[in-house]
Amino acid sequence: MIQFELNGKTVTSDSPPDTPLLWVIRDELQLKGTKFGCGIAQCGVCTVHLDGSTIRSCVMPVSSVENKVVTTIEGLDSKEGAALQTAWVEEQVPQCGYCQSGQIMQAADLLASNPSPSDDDINGAMNGNLCRCMAYSRIKKAIKSAANSREV
Repeated sequence: MIQFELNGKTVTSDSPPDTPLLWVIRDELQLKGTKFGCGIAQCGVCTVHLDGSTIRSCVMPVSSVENKVVTTIEGLDSKEGAALQTAWVEEQVPQCGYCQSGQIMQAADLLASNPSPSDDDINGAMNGNLCRCMAYSRIKKAIKSAANSREV
């Protein structure tokens, strides 16, 4: 049994230790906000926070999160997360929406460490989070809006 904190609650998993965290989150713990994209940590769709920093859950073995804190989009209750979710709606970011939880998780990590990011900061932090609808300009606009909202 592997025990960790997920969105503020202690959970256990009896999956094999090398099972990707993504599948434990989605299949065993039934939280469907974190998506599967590429399976090789290249698209960012599966992004979650581990002890406050972003990771790609599709390649993270569940054994490596034992006694750690994992936050998914369902548990993102930070001021950065709230500001981003508001900005996402106001800027009409989602089209298909598939990548959005990973995008928001990555952006929340950026704003937590840099509340006033430049365009270059945003581009650098969001590099590797792919959007097949090409909503990058709206994503950047929403991050800037969230940063300027004074909620952060």
